[in-house]
Amino acid sequence: MALWKRGLFLCKNNDFFMSISDREAWQQATLDRVLHKMGSLGFDAFVVTDLPSIRWLTGFSGSSARLLLTPRASWLFTDSRYRVQVRDEVRVVEPVIDGEGFVAALHSGRYALGGRVALQSDRVTWHEASRIIAAVDEGCRVLPVEGFFDEFRMVKSPGELLLLQRAADISGQVLEEVIPMISPATRERDIAAEISCRHLKLGAQKDSFDPIVASGVRGAMPHAQPSDARFERGAFIVIDMGCMVEGYASDQTRTVALGPVSTEAREVYGIVREAQQLGVRSARCGMRAKELDALVRSFIAGHGYGEAFGHGLGHGIGLEVHEGLHISPKGDTVLGEGMVFTIEPGIYLEGKFGVRIEDTVVMEAGGARSLQRYTRELIEL
Repeated sequence: MALWKRGLFLCKNNDFFMSISDREAWQQATLDRVLHKMGSLGFDAFVVTDLPSIRWLTGFSGSSARLLLTPRASWLFTDSRYRVQVRDEVRVVEPVIDGEGFVAALHSGRYALGGRVALQSDRVTWHEASRIIAAVDEGCRVLPVEGFFDEFRMVKSPGELLLLQRAADISGQVLEEVIPMISPATRERDIAAEISCRHLKLGAQKDSFDPIVASGVRGAMPHAQPSDARFERGAFIVIDMGCMVEGYASDQTRTVALGPVSTEAREVYGIVREAQQLGVRSARCGMRAKELDALVRSFIAGHGYGEAFGHGLGHGIGLEVHEGLHISPKGDTVLGEGMVFTIEPGIYLEGKFGVRIEDTVVMEAGGARSLQRYTRELIEL
């Protein structure tokens, strides 16, 4: 048994758990850092509306919650469906079961907010924001804030990395099981259903997003939805999939072929594979995200396919399958140790086929380490 001192997760025989006291200590340290940043920005209170950040701060995994942070006390508001769950999961803030809802609780005047109240403007509807503004004390000023938690959530603790690796391992095993099922007798929808089912059977809570299974010309659509199309000989099949383990996501893409492919398809596959590995090899602490994107994008453009790679090279991943960090031409974030993100170049030729290869990587002192183990070599079934 190994104790990871920073994350305070315990790991034994690939099972992950955390003692109540250790979990509380880790969450309290995280909350203290958030409160310190609030103080440095002059915020007297903070209304947290997005569930992933609430889970990260408090451990609460329910589907209905709002969090109110102040330097003196903090409260998590939920409803009676979660009365037992919130008691079991939450230690560092005070749970409040309120049948009237969060806005009504603010109206009650029981919670002192101070003068400057921060609100996640990028994680709240206009309707709710308007009601919150109307509910706070007359002397309060509600301030819109974007990306407040990104700098904290981008850097993962060892305990979080364990859960991310476990999610990646489950998806990797599922990929190994479903690829041999591909044949002219099966449909894209069949493989997508198997992915979702097998994620659950292997211990994931759910898919981290709806699986993408796109064959032939549909593979040129980066976010194609599985259809009733059957797999054809000589066609590429793009499989993009992920799962959630204790709130943490995996994300991986592989492109395989049903039988031998054309010379052009084989060439494109080789370019994408080399581009993807170039991205993994080149990622270094201290470089900006857009520098990594530019390096891989230049490689693909140098082979004549620059216009066929239209999306960013990757994205941050953690409690959400897309979070914080953007590996794209506009990504100004400086890569640092503990950051986790995808590297997923692709070439999409409309009317022909698409190829994408994606790993999730963690930045370490010596470079990026892939969480995925499944081969990146071309498989022709």
